[in-house]
Amino acid sequence: MSVSRHRPARLFTTLAAVALLPPLAVTTLAGPSSAATTITVATDGSGNYTTIQAAISAASSGAVISIKKGTYQGQVSIPASKSGITLQGATGTATDVVITGNTPQSASSASGSATVLNLAANTVITGLTMQNTYGTGSQALALYAGGDRQFYRNVNVIGHQDTFLSWTSSSSTPVRQYFYKSSIEGDVDFIYGNGTVVIDTSKVISLDRGSTSNNGYITASATYASNTYGILITRSTLSSSAAAGTVALGRCWHPSSVSNSSGQVLIRDSSIGSHVRQAGAWQDMSGYSWTTCRFSEYNNSGSGATNGTSDRPQLSASTAASYTSQKYLAGSDGWNPVQ
Repeated sequence: MSVSRHRPARLFTTLAAVALLPPLAVTTLAGPSSAATTITVATDGSGNYTTIQAAISAASSGAVISIKKGTYQGQVSIPASKSGITLQGATGTATDVVITGNTPQSASSASGSATVLNLAANTVITGLTMQNTYGTGSQALALYAGGDRQFYRNVNVIGHQDTFLSWTSSSSTPVRQYFYKSSIEGDVDFIYGNGTVVIDTSKVISLDRGSTSNNGYITASATYASNTYGILITRSTLSSSAAAGTVALGRCWHPSSVSNSSGQVLIRDSSIGSHVRQAGAWQDMSGYSWTTCRFSEYNNSGSGATNGTSDRPQLSASTAASYTSQKYLAGSDGWNPVQ
């Protein structure tokens, strides 16, 4: 599978820490604590393992992996066979536990460049940072999410091009991911893919590439045309230090491996900064008009919210009632992790 796209170069900045949150109670998401095995990872040797990957390899499905403060180098891969695993930063401060890599997609692949490759269902990742520090010149993922019913709470996801990918190989194979009280940072198409993603009560930070005209695109959605829900950003803050009117909300991606894509993005009930364009907030891509995708907004505020520009479609209140976090994530099994 190829998810490559040509990107302009970027500059890299540092993300401010996400506010302190207590460690996630695994009883609410990973089943009864009495049934869960806890494995401790510590770089200083005080845990069961010194690397996160070794702990994952040893873990049974449903295990809780508690990660002590430190910086952990290299890719962390959660295979599909490890359903139900929890990765939990031990301190509850996302910046205390950093999983870091610097592999570009140009030297590998989308999955190979990802600092965290999470292909397992029913996983929980909380209280840590995932970053790809490669910088400019290539797509370089911090997180590749390819499993269903994934929950991310109090995490930082940091990169430049293609920071976070949600991907499924089939319109009939759902992948749903829920982010809560987290932060995602990048500049070009940094929230992208064809899966179903809800970003709730979080920070969406566009990096300043130093341009006076184009500082990137927040989303690049390739939702299957037969799927109702793609990317939802809700109750969140979209911010940047970039010049006013230089960042697009998204562009319409038609990947070569998906013949029937029609990206779906809704930004609702959020605060949008002045970096977002008024005209041209939604952009064409690779010859496809943005109107071939399903882009809309509802009930946003802030200086970057629409002032009536005709190319920023707004949902009606009656339609918005069918586009809530719960609706996006319910699927056929009624999954509802919404906080």
